[in-house]
Amino acid sequence: MAEIHVLAPLDGTVVELEKVPDQVFAQKMVGDGVAIDPSGQIAVAPIAGELVKLFPGGHAFGISTKEGIELIVHIGLDTVELNGEGFENIAREGQKVKVGTPIVRFDRAVIERAGRVILSPVVSSGNGTIVRRASGIVRAGRDTLFVLKV
Repeated sequence: MAEIHVLAPLDGTVVELEKVPDQVFAQKMVGDGVAIDPSGQIAVAPIAGELVKLFPGGHAFGISTKEGIELIVHIGLDTVELNGEGFENIAREGQKVKVGTPIVRFDRAVIERAGRVILSPVVSSGNGTIVRRASGIVRAGRDTLFVLKV
């Protein structure tokens, strides 16, 4: 079994997934992971692979790896309803990404003014089991967010 380090896609503070005020994420229906309370404005690729999904509104993206890992990064909760307001896609769906490749720029103030929670779940929905999770402050593209055993 290999260990895959998934890096933080956002600067910020790690929050347990169970504490996210959205039952789909909190009950791990989408997958296991953690959330980040972001302090920055750019979401980057947390792992190398293919950007298999990048929503036109920029609120979420998915990356798939050759090991069968599928990661979903969801910036804020219920942010799909903003129809892209406060988000700017930098990458494009279908492109190959390296760790740290900028994917989406977002404006926390716009998101919060619209009444949305900025907590951003990062979940694994493919192969692998999370064996370690970060806590405290993480830096996008630099610090390990969680480790998957595949």
